[in-house]
Formats: sequence, structure tokens, C-alpha cells
Amino acid sequence: MTTTGIFIHDDFLLENKYARELYHNYAKDQPIIDYHNHLPPQEIAEDRIYGNMTRIWINGDHYKWRAMRTMGVDEKFITGDGSDKEKFMYWAKTVPFTMRNPLYHWTHLELARYFDIYDLLNERSAERIYWETSEKLSSPEYSCQNLLRKVNAEVVCTTEDPIDSLEYHQTLANSGFNIKVSTAFRPDKAILISNKGYNAYIDTLGKAADIEINTFHELCDALKSRISFFDQNGCKLCDHGLDRMYYELYTEAEVQSIFLKKRAGQELTNSEASKFQSALLLFLSETYHEYRWVQQFHLGALRNNNARMHSLLGPDTGWDSIGDYPQAQQLSAFLNALERKDKLVKTIIYNLNPSDNEVFASMIGNFNDGSIKGKVQFGSGWWFLDQKDGMTKQLNALSNMGLISCFIGMLTDSRSFLSFPRHEYFRRVLCNLFGDEIQRGELPNDLPWIGKLVQDISYQNAKDYFHF
Repeated sequence: MTTTGIFIHDDFLLENKYARELYHNYAKDQPIIDYHNHLPPQEIAEDRIYGNMTRIWINGDHYKWRAMRTMGVDEKFITGDGSDKEKFMYWAKTVPFTMRNPLYHWTHLELARYFDIYDLLNERSAERIYWETSEKLSSPEYSCQNLLRKVNAEVVCTTEDPIDSLEYHQTLANSGFNIKVSTAFRPDKAILISNKGYNAYIDTLGKAADIEINTFHELCDALKSRISFFDQNGCKLCDHGLDRMYYELYTEAEVQSIFLKKRAGQELTNSEASKFQSALLLFLSETYHEYRWVQQFHLGALRNNNARMHSLLGPDTGWDSIGDYPQAQQLSAFLNALERKDKLVKTIIYNLNPSDNEVFASMIGNFNDGSIKGKVQFGSGWWFLDQKDGMTKQLNALSNMGLISCFIGMLTDSRSFLSFPRHEYFRRVLCNLFGDEIQRGELPNDLPWIGKLVQDISYQNAKDYFHF
């Protein structure tokens, strides 16, 4: 659609003929492998029909919540007991004020791609768009599974805690659903020993593994049991959300003593927590190597900054930001400890602080040993960086320090079933980057070859890397 005046059109973000040809002929129709997200597998298994936009689009979306709060919208109409329609109307009123925030682009891409709505969302159009989308979202054509089909998804990989039963993944595996729904093992609650509620969590983990956990070795046994269970259910990768990588020298006796101290309800020092977390992370990574999984590390978030609102609403409700933790030295030491034993499995590292782009982009080159193409990856722009500027900076850093041709591309990292146009957004940014350099003469006008690289980054590299 190229009609004059339409904001989201065929050539959106594509600034020249080379970018347009790369996108339309090489990137656009590639299937989607969304290898990291937080979608609820129960809703996929039950093929939920959402009924209206608030339930699928606003509920759970802390990006939108932060924008609405900034505009002075009362929490009642964000996460509170306001009606679905009221929440949508307040979001619609907010949208015109999000210009230059990625929310403005995402909002209109999602309305266009899922609902064929090309009008701008604002207070004037809100009522009509609410009812038009609600009518569609009430029909089987817009069920959860059909929404995934609509975007040409091939693989969707959710994220689960080690205690999860994976019952919905099992249901999906036996359902005949033609999109593969896999899972990623996320053991953060077992690692972060200083967290409130740690001991209660360890008790629950023990029940899930059918192991009474009184020692560090029993904790390791329980986690290995759950890794085996996840592996039996098709799991191919894991994920960790940490402020920074932990690597401290320790002895087995120290780690055992630290764990016993925590189980006795005593407070730990920062040094003790760091030694424990180092030991457990190394154990887990060596176990991932045994199972030939891919490990992911999301590093750099400063979480739960607003204590009052966190106490009212809980985690993951919009009170997190970019942290400024030192990353390089301990990340290098951790990866090197695994490499020294030849137990470094395929690894993806993501930074949240853009000042770490070049650090991470250069770090991966230290551990790409020639055994596997792109074995250690600098992950795509994440969270606050999964927008045009953040993606471009990540792509440029990776190009300058490594090989962009080996990159495994984009993911949604989302809780929303309407977030998949972020793959399109990324592909448009990618094609425009290449197209701009072709036009300036910095790359050759070899569209078949550069088109192949675009296809690889958009889809094929991930397919070859994960072997879902």
C-alpha cells in the first residue's frame, strides 16, 4: 500500500531503491523464528479468543503502561479496575504523544498488519477502532493460534521457570498445531540467592524435582533433574536475566557453607552471594554443554526501582530501567572458565546499556573458536534498545567488531501476541542500513549476494543455529 498520506505503507523506513528491493525481494517473506519471548503457552494451547484489544494489547504491556503514567493517566485505567474500553480509550489518547518513541511505530504497524487498519490511532478514531478490532478479535479467525499463523511464525520459544510442569507445551506438541512452540529454561530464582523468598522457592523446586534440597549438591541435582525434564520435552535453550555476569573464585566448602547459611535464614554478604552465584552459574553452563543447549544471558537491567509501586503491583509492571554495571571483566572470566574446560556451549549475550555495545560486540570474538559458525553471538537490541536507533547501533557495533553476516537476528522478548511486527521493523531497519551503504558506494551493487545475507540474518542463521 503506497497511497499518499498513509503512514504505514509498503516502503515504510526504506529510504532508497536498494533498501526497498532488499526488503521486498529478500526479507519480507522469510518465516519468523522468535527464539525468545514471554508469551503464555496456556493461551496458545487453549487457542484463546481475546474479544477486545485491551486484553491482548494493553494488559501486561509495561511499555504502554509507562507511557500512560507519564501522561498522567490514573493507574485505575492502566492496571486497575477500569473497564477494558476505558483502558483502550486512555491508551488511544496517549498514542499521539508517543511520537518519536518506538511505541508510535509499533502501534500503527500492529494495527495495519493484524487488522488492516491504516488510520492513526487517537482520541477521534479510538471508538471506531476499538469496536472494529473487538469484532475481529471475537472471531475464531483471530484466535491466538491464527494470530501466529497470520505473521508466518515458524517457531515460538517461550520462557519457563524450572518448576514449570510444561503441560501446555506437551499439549501443543501433541495437538497438530503447525507452528513449533518450544521453551527456554530460566533458573534465575535458583541463582539469585539474596532475593526475598529464596528459601520458599528452593522448597518448591525440590518438590518439582522430587529431591529434598538441604545442600548445594542437592540443589545442583535438582536443577539437573529439571534440565533433563525440559530436554525430554524438546527444550533447546536457556535464558538468564542478570544485572551482570558473576565470576568470583570460591571453594566447594565455601559454597556449601554459604548455601547452608541461607537455608538457616541468615543474611549473606555481597561477597558470599557473588561466590554462590558464580558457582551455580558455572555448574549450570557445564550442564547446558552436556545437553548441547544454547545459553542466553540478558545483562544490565536495574529492576524494581520504585519500591512503593513495586510493593503494590509486583515485578515486571514498568519500574525497571537501564543499569550501569561493569560488565567486561567478569563476563570474560566466566566465559574463559568454561572455554578452559572446553565446555562453552553456543552462547548469546545481550546488553541493556548501549554503552556496552562495543564491549559485547568485541567480546564474542574472543570465544568464537572456529568450531561452529557464530558460536558466540552479540544478541539483538533488547528491551529499551529494541527500537530503530538501538537496533542500528547494535548492528553497526556488530558489523564493526565482528561479522554481521553470522548474526541470528531479531526476537520479540514480548508478552503480547501482537508484537511480531517487531521482526518486520527489524528487517526494514536492516535493509535500509545495507541499502544506504549501497547507494553511497560503501558496498557493491550486488543485490543477489547482499540479499542472501539479509535472508540469512532474517531467518536462515537462526534456523541453522538452534536446530529447532
